[in-house]
Amino acid sequence: MDILFSHVTAVTMNPKLEVLTDAFVGVEGGKIAWLSTQPPEGKPQKIIDATGMVLLPGLINCHTHLTHSLLRGWGDETDERTRLSQRLYPRLERMDDAVSHAAALLSIAESLKCGVTSLSCLEETLAPAAAACAESGIKANLAPAMSMYLGDDFDFETYPDCRALVETVAQYHGYDGGRIRIDAGLHGAYSSSPPLWDALFEYALSEKLGLQLHLAETDTENQDALERWGLRPAEILDCSSLFSLPTQAVGCGSLLEADAKLLARRGASAVLCPACEAKLGKPSADPAALSRAGLNVALGTGSAAEAGSLDLFRAMRAACLMAKARAADPAALPAQAALLMATVCGAKAQGRAAECGMLQVGLDADLVLLDFTQPHLIPCHNVYSNLVYSASGADVLMTVVRGQILYAAGNFPTIDLNQVIQTLSQAMPKVFADDKEEPSQHEGT
Repeated sequence: MDILFSHVTAVTMNPKLEVLTDAFVGVEGGKIAWLSTQPPEGKPQKIIDATGMVLLPGLINCHTHLTHSLLRGWGDETDERTRLSQRLYPRLERMDDAVSHAAALLSIAESLKCGVTSLSCLEETLAPAAAACAESGIKANLAPAMSMYLGDDFDFETYPDCRALVETVAQYHGYDGGRIRIDAGLHGAYSSSPPLWDALFEYALSEKLGLQLHLAETDTENQDALERWGLRPAEILDCSSLFSLPTQAVGCGSLLEADAKLLARRGASAVLCPACEAKLGKPSADPAALSRAGLNVALGTGSAAEAGSLDLFRAMRAACLMAKARAADPAALPAQAALLMATVCGAKAQGRAAECGMLQVGLDADLVLLDFTQPHLIPCHNVYSNLVYSASGADVLMTVVRGQILYAAGNFPTIDLNQVIQTLSQAMPKVFADDKEEPSQHEGT
């Protein structure tokens, strides 16, 4: 056995939601090889005395933008159009591949520090983010945030975003035994059009790719689609069969019940980013209502530029608090449900349910160890309540992906954080030059 966590509280997230106290969790060959209240026979290569600690399955962040970390705080507290077209996109367009790669590594380091072992990401520059994920050891489902407006010349073979997708699929899809997956991606229905949707569906179907996109984030988005197409965003995209692909639909704050049921029939997952949406002044979907409609509901953080933080513990807490306030009911969306959204449901949304999301013998050893000896986590009458309402990413001691320690006590064995910071520091004068800039051609979120 490679590693044994001894005398730990193991929050399994299995179908019975079992919590094992004074447990032993063993890792061998990248898999969970032992899970019991009794120690295994034989001597492991490494024993971690986890007395007073809690072990979770790795958290799964089903929506972020890795390369946006350099823009944290840059577009805050401005209206949506100003934030995107005048603050964020012009700066992103100044970032070359080396800077985008470093920005992605910074986001990955923050994610690992906060207990995230797998993430889903929509990116304007896909290849640098894919390279960063590949070298860091984290799991990732990556997709291009494609845009294409009516009137644009379009040919799948020559359109730059489509060519980049094909090249990235060839290089990274299935990388390291499926640790990296490439999905098809759309920025949103309002920033694209049917020629792209149809071609993207055909390509994704042939390559067995999933789909990531922003969907029905605001009432304005719905109204614009009705004026443009005579259909809501979910309805018009369904005309191109896109939701027959394994879909992660992000936002859904203005998704109508009929649209939720449509997505559920197609087997899609809804990804909510409640902390991010609240910060941006956007509506946040009711996870219980989406679940009743038949949707799998997972959680995301959004980007550091949007949310200010990639801490999925904040997203769990925000989901619960907003649900309770919406229903005027303290029992609405219990802590266990939020943790399920961040683990089991996230794994399902990513198509990884057979490999992670629970502590179970035979699954990948994607693990998060938290220090429960801190004052704000004492006493622990209910481990779920403490995890969701009291804990944060700052309490993570160790993050393990497939049995490999990627974060421990401030150290990132696979990321040269000093080099990342140096690269980004050198890029700041160019990216944030004070010269007058023209608004970006990008629109929307």
